[in-house]
Amino acid sequence: LDHCVLKANFKSGSKELQVSLYQALCLLLFNTNDELSLEELKEATNIDDGEIRRTLQSLACGKARVIVKQPKGKDILDGDKFFYNRDFTNALYKIKINQVQMKETNEEQKATEERVFQDRQYQIDAAIVRIMKMRKSLSHNLLLTELYNQLRFPVKPPDLKKRIESLIDRDYMERDKENANQYNYVA
Repeated sequence: LDHCVLKANFKSGSKELQVSLYQALCLLLFNTNDELSLEELKEATNIDDGEIRRTLQSLACGKARVIVKQPKGKDILDGDKFFYNRDFTNALYKIKINQVQMKETNEEQKATEERVFQDRQYQIDAAIVRIMKMRKSLSHNLLLTELYNQLRFPVKPPDLKKRIESLIDRDYMERDKENANQYNYVA
């Protein structure tokens, strides 16, 4: 999402707030209201529940608390009320209010790791085919050395061996008939 710059007036003077689009939507509602509940903010902005809670947490519980939450606390709960903080002070004229980062769940983390693993398998396959296409025939150890030089991520020898076996099964390359430690590229 984009960022906006809002000019806000406080008792200590005016400030420029650099905020996200969602933060700007929430803050602009305080131009016409002194007090808003979580439900009112949700209804007025049409932002989904998780995102509005994150947004309000960044505005009411972060370093720059331009709105005040009642009751006080770190988490945004149903029934919380929010007030514009007229007493907000900061030495800087321009203030950047960062969005609170969401924690990645275990399922999301596993899915990400699985996608990365799959992408890396394709990269390994492509590197093996490139090397074998260029060299036509290569010993196992020289192929591993070339792969370690080309690949930009850590990889274990058993994983490379599995990828080599997979390419042999798919007829991209073959073992040499006289020397089992030698591979030949199949055009």
